[in-house]
Amino acid sequence: MRRSVLILAIVLGAGRTAADVPRALDGVLLPHLAAFAGAARALADSAAADCSRTSVLPAYHAARDAWAAVGDIRLGPTEAAAPTIAFTGDDRMIGLRALRAASAAAVADAGRLPAPARGLAGLDLMLGEAELDYGPGSPGCALVRALATDLAAQAANLHAGWDAYAPLLRNPGAAGNDAYLDSRESVRALSTQILAAVEVAARTRLGRPLGTFDRPRPARAEAWRTVRPLSDAMAALRGAAALAMALADAPLPKTQAALRRVEAAAAAIADPSFQDIGDPQARLRLEILQQRVEALRAALLEELGRTLGVAPGFNAMDGD
Repeated sequence: MRRSVLILAIVLGAGRTAADVPRALDGVLLPHLAAFAGAARALADSAAADCSRTSVLPAYHAARDAWAAVGDIRLGPTEAAAPTIAFTGDDRMIGLRALRAASAAAVADAGRLPAPARGLAGLDLMLGEAELDYGPGSPGCALVRALATDLAAQAANLHAGWDAYAPLLRNPGAAGNDAYLDSRESVRALSTQILAAVEVAARTRLGRPLGTFDRPRPARAEAWRTVRPLSDAMAALRGAAALAMALADAPLPKTQAALRRVEAAAAAIADPSFQDIGDPQARLRLEILQQRVEALRAALLEELGRTLGVAPGFNAMDGD
């Protein structure tokens, strides 16, 4: 699935950029990646001890929470790792078909599966799809263990990859650093990803299941089988806001107020899986949440623009 990205320009004068890239890395981004690696390892351990759905689901939710807080910051190693950690947009049900075939053939090698059947997407199907229900000692049980082990390995590799990549952001212009030639470029990279994450929440996580009034598409909600759509969206928004506040060397009162309004709108959602949006009132509540997420993005753009010198540029989602 093509991931649309909001492209920004940094328009700085001769003065110092009011930004704290090390604080954003050390206070938010890297700890979230470490938390995801730890949660994925705990998930693999849980599945190894007891592969039943009731046993694995709490650890799966913890891993998914940790990923959602940081997974939309598609920089460096995350850009390449994300599709097999948490594939989205599987409208052709490739993952379901692959897991159905793997279960039938007693194949428990997660690395041989297509991206929509691996990682958190594959676990959503195995833990939430009635057709794929399984019992102890069954091929499905072995497949859940393999998926969890594979996810833990991916998370550990991602964490290690960021240990090597973070110094490029932290030390722009250093000898051998061809990725970021000066501080403006590292600030621009993080700011772009913060705003893109909020845009993805509004237009993809909420917009895809909304569809149109005449044709809502609840089955396009992310990980709806395990009731993750609202949790994933909110974790992504909180993570983006936390990263913005760490990056900015100044208060962001409008952003904080906008996030509180998002939280209030989310609390009004009756079905966190978004499967009730055929009902006009349920749809209205989700539309209100989407509008407040858009307002959060506007607040971030304004305050980051004032603080960091961020100006909107070409939006790759326009015209889609």
